[in-house]
Amino acid sequence: MNPVHKRTIAEAPATVSNVACGFDILGYAIDYIGDRIEIGINETPGLLINEIQGADLSFNPDENIVGVVAKKMLQQLDAVHVGLSFNINKRIHPGSGLGSSASSAVATAIGVNHLFDNPFDNSQLLEFAMSGEVIASQNYHADNVAPCLLGGFRLIRGYDPLDIVEIQYPSDLYTTIIFPQVEVKTAYARSLISEQIELKKAITQWGNVGGLISGLHSGDYDLISRSLVDVVAEPVRSDLIPHYDDIKTLGIQYDSIGVNISGSGPAIFILSKNGTGMDELINEARDIYSKDGIDLVAFTSKVSETGAYIVE
Repeated sequence: MNPVHKRTIAEAPATVSNVACGFDILGYAIDYIGDRIEIGINETPGLLINEIQGADLSFNPDENIVGVVAKKMLQQLDAVHVGLSFNINKRIHPGSGLGSSASSAVATAIGVNHLFDNPFDNSQLLEFAMSGEVIASQNYHADNVAPCLLGGFRLIRGYDPLDIVEIQYPSDLYTTIIFPQVEVKTAYARSLISEQIELKKAITQWGNVGGLISGLHSGDYDLISRSLVDVVAEPVRSDLIPHYDDIKTLGIQYDSIGVNISGSGPAIFILSKNGTGMDELINEARDIYSKDGIDLVAFTSKVSETGAYIVE
């Protein structure tokens, strides 16, 4: 198969995964930042990464998520004779907990798909993007790539086969991101979580997942707040994040709906109604981190209704 277009630019948003209680099964897209990838056709077969902005990543296509995803797609298309070049603009910091690897994987998937006039559907694109996630976390999961590609809140009901469910949510639901400029490796953060969970904790987690989904669907903010409790990942991951407890305390002071770890951290997400009080919270958070000389990226965003898209 041969490409139809000679060049394209694709962009894919940042995401919050797990959403407290939904480890590996819940995520939502952020309407604020995203990775942007330019893909062009080369006369010489093979993959070439020309430029990487915003992160220190490998230019070797076999070691870069972009190359891994593109290679699998070309093989599936019987187009290994096609040469592709990539300019990568990483606007989501790797190791942030904001779906950096998912954003690059999804942007690559929709970009390559566009070059060949969209032969793959969304379910196939998700599979390609998930193959890239393995590079970052050594795990095959969709709680970042699904909302990144499709937008909104997404539940991963099952992986065999992959079953993605769209979750309705209130239109005035906002998310604030507090991202201290330290790095938490996804693979290491995953290694801290036990393979076995005691029954009492599992029952608590199941109840919270059900309550969160019901609260989102019905717009019951009190139920959402009660359900944003994680007894599996947060207890072992929170120690990796400077001043995590201080940010949770600020969330209570400013009447947020809930505060928890975004993905594997160190980014922290705060849900609120209309973003009320979040500018003040961010200012106080900056003061807390500045005392330790830690730079902070912080912003408030709506949940993104749309996912990845072709810029041109």
